[in-house]
Amino acid sequence: MRWSVGLEAEGERVLSREQVVDLADAVAPSQGIATGVGTSRYGARLIVDAASREEAIEKATEEFLRAARQAGLPGAPVVRAEAVSEDEDDRS
Repeated sequence: MRWSVGLEAEGERVLSREQVVDLADAVAPSQGIATGVGTSRYGARLIVDAASREEAIEKATEEFLRAARQAGLPGAPVVRAEAVSEDEDDRS
């Protein structure tokens, strides 16, 4: 099943437009979008295939952290994670 997973990490410094563009480039292979220009929080919404919500969040978190490293963002803890399956989204 496909899941749309939103994640946010919170760091200590404000991110530039260029840093968020680099994150967007890094999450693009996962059909991802990135957020966080001008804030100390950066995030992404990724599409993953998983059997459960927990697995979807786990897979997306791994990809998000990899993308953040690739983009050269400072390490920061993930402070928010949410997942919506295709089935749930179709019912809304």
